[in-house]
Amino acid sequence: MKKICLSVGLLLSLMKVGYAQTEQKPAYETRKLKVEEINLVSSYYQQDGNNSAVTGGVGSEKLTDLAQSFDLVLKGIDRKNRQHTLNFDFNIDHYTSASSDQIDPLTVSSASRSDTHIYPSISWSIHNDANRTTKGISLAYSTEYDYKSYGINLSFAKASADNNREVSLKAGAFFDTWKVILPAELRPDGYGSGAHGDTDPVDYKPRNSYNASLSVSQVINKRLQVLFVVEPAFQQGLLSTPFHRIYFKDGSETVERLPGSRLKLPVGFRLHYFAGDRVIVRAFYRYYIDDWGMQAHTINLEAPIKLTSFVSVSPFYRFSHQTAVKYFAAYGQHSLTERYYTSDYDISGFNSQFMGTGIRMAPPGGVLGIGHLQSVELRYGHYIRSAGTGMIANSITFLAKIK
Repeated sequence: MKKICLSVGLLLSLMKVGYAQTEQKPAYETRKLKVEEINLVSSYYQQDGNNSAVTGGVGSEKLTDLAQSFDLVLKGIDRKNRQHTLNFDFNIDHYTSASSDQIDPLTVSSASRSDTHIYPSISWSIHNDANRTTKGISLAYSTEYDYKSYGINLSFAKASADNNREVSLKAGAFFDTWKVILPAELRPDGYGSGAHGDTDPVDYKPRNSYNASLSVSQVINKRLQVLFVVEPAFQQGLLSTPFHRIYFKDGSETVERLPGSRLKLPVGFRLHYFAGDRVIVRAFYRYYIDDWGMQAHTINLEAPIKLTSFVSVSPFYRFSHQTAVKYFAAYGQHSLTERYYTSDYDISGFNSQFMGTGIRMAPPGGVLGIGHLQSVELRYGHYIRSAGTGMIANSITFLAKIK
């Protein structure tokens, strides 16, 4: 948190410098930073299945997660008539996981039976109407019981003269440090559990991630907008999860082992069609391929329908098909001669579906007559995965916007 506070101070200082440098310029109508909107999000997620990677591809995947998000957006105009947007985002998740509790099944409470994930971020962007550009930077931090992460993202976008086309470039890097927690029966003598209060040492390993994004959006006409995006990413370091067990054909046991690098290439196409005053069709297709042998196709459809002037519903459906990485095999199917191995069903081959709906209210005068409470939305989703014995999940999310 100290680094985040320093980052906020640095950004504010830079903004003051920017103002100071423009004091001799001709006067424009400036506007100090003020609160533009506040977004509050609460969600509950629950899943269950019987293919936990912690126990080698068998065993409970039961998990619950309660998440809270606070998003503060401030905007202002400087003396060069540029719009500054400062965004503070604070997220906190608390989860319980039946499978993670099996890292050390002999203890009453293992290192990861339940934990809290905290991940704040801050972003700053400057939009210049004169040359139709937007520049931005964001800093992120994340911490959980077995890792810490620091991230930075840079962005640049330029619109065409008629503002119907925009080209956007983004680049980011995340630097993670993972605590190497091993299953209880596979720890060398003197190796710690990683649990709070255990003074025996454990190893720490890095994992760095680099990503980029190039997108082109185009307004075709007043009803149709499209976007094409390509998002290459590269990871290196500890990419396996050390407390995932592997069981070989001869019954022997070890931990998951995966290559130390991974190159990913997702390509996406988005379409928004305004079918009259009451219906919007949002469609998205994504193709994914990586050098671990996985390929995936994802189609997402959502159709917000306006029931009245301030109430709308948003049914949605997503279908995804992916092939397994070449290192995957089920419980007891790996051979001792293999170099890499995993029984994690998240990177196995499967079909999945995610469906549900949302209902949004944005009455004039504010929700329940509260002027600043501009809108509220409730969304429910149901997820089905075909891998192994199957997994199901449900989520419910409440969103509120204050302006």
